[in-house]
Amino acid sequence: MELRRDLRSGELEYRRKAVASNDGTAAPTGDSRAMLRVGVNLVEVNCMVVQADGLPARNLRREDFRLFEDGVLQTVEHFDASSEGASVALVLDASPSVLRDIGEMKAAARTLAKALEEQDEVAVVSFDADAYLLLPFSRDRAALEKAIERVNVARGATSKRGSNIYEAVYLVAQELFRGRRGRKAVVLLTDGQDSGLGLSWSPESTRPRAGDASGRLTFEDVARSLASAGVELEAISTQPRPKAMTDAWLEARQKEMLITAKAREMEIPHYTLYLAELVRRAGGRMYFLRELETLSAIYKRIAENLRAQYTLGYYPRAGAGKSGWRMLKVELPGRADVRVVHRVTYYVTATP
Repeated sequence: MELRRDLRSGELEYRRKAVASNDGTAAPTGDSRAMLRVGVNLVEVNCMVVQADGLPARNLRREDFRLFEDGVLQTVEHFDASSEGASVALVLDASPSVLRDIGEMKAAARTLAKALEEQDEVAVVSFDADAYLLLPFSRDRAALEKAIERVNVARGATSKRGSNIYEAVYLVAQELFRGRRGRKAVVLLTDGQDSGLGLSWSPESTRPRAGDASGRLTFEDVARSLASAGVELEAISTQPRPKAMTDAWLEARQKEMLITAKAREMEIPHYTLYLAELVRRAGGRMYFLRELETLSAIYKRIAENLRAQYTLGYYPRAGAGKSGWRMLKVELPGRADVRVVHRVTYYVTATP
C-alpha cells in the first residue's frame, strides 16, 4: 500500500493496488494515482424507515422525504426503494482470538446467501496482519460459500504479526467500492483489537501527526474513506458488550466523539469504542456476537435491513466547498409514527 499525505489539505493520496489474494498473488487493478474526492459528485444517503412496531415502512416515495446537509434543504435527484442490488463486503478477522468456531461462521455464510436478494453482490476479504481478497464482488452464491471455506485462521509465526483491522477496512473501501453506486455496506467481524494504528484513549491518536508526510494511515483516514464513499459499516464484535454501551447510549451520541474520559470511567474498552466510533461516522450498526443472537441471525438481520433501505441521492447545493465533515438529516414530514435511521455525517475531501 503506497500512501502519501498532502500537507496543505491533510488528505491521504493512495496509489491503487489490489488486495492480496489468499495465495499471495494480486489481481491487477491498474496503478493510477487517485485522491479520495467527493467534490460535486452525487452524495448517496441510505436510510431505513421504522414503524412503531419495529417493522420497516414500505412503499414510500421520493416526495415523502426531506434531506438536509448542514441544515440546508437539498433536492433529491436520485431515489431507489431497494430495487437496485446492494454491494456487501464481508471482512473477516482471521486471527486465532476471533474465529473460535469457524463452523458457525461458515454456516452463517449460507444463511447470508439465502437472505440476500439475487441482484445483491458480495465480496469476501479475510485479514490478519495482511488483507486477502477471497472473492471479488459476485452474485454467485456457490462462489460465496467456497470463499468462506478458504478463510484460514492465522497460526504459528503469522499469528504473531498482529491484526490490522482498520488497514483492511481502508483497503476494502479503496479497492472494492470505488465507483460503485447504490446501497453499499461492509460487514466486519472482529474482536476490535487493532495492531496497526496505535490507537489510545487520546483523540490525538486518531489524526495525522502535524507535519507528517510519510503517509501513515490513521483512524481518521479510514473513517473519511467510508464516509466519502457512502459505505455503511455493520460491525460485529466477538467481545462481550460493555454494560454501559447500550443501543440507547450509542443512539444518544450520534453527533459526538465516543472516545472520551467519561467513557473510560465507564470501563468501556477503548478498542470497542473505536469500532463503535467508526460505525457512528459511516452509519450502520454495532452488534455483539456473544449476545443471544447467533452469527447467522445477525447476518440475516443485516440482509433484511438492506432490503428495507431507501437510497436518496443529491448534488450538494454548496458544491465541493471546503473539505471536512458535513451533517446529514433526513425527515418524513407529517409522519410522527415512524423513525428514520441513516448516517448522520459524510466527508468532503479536498480538491486541488
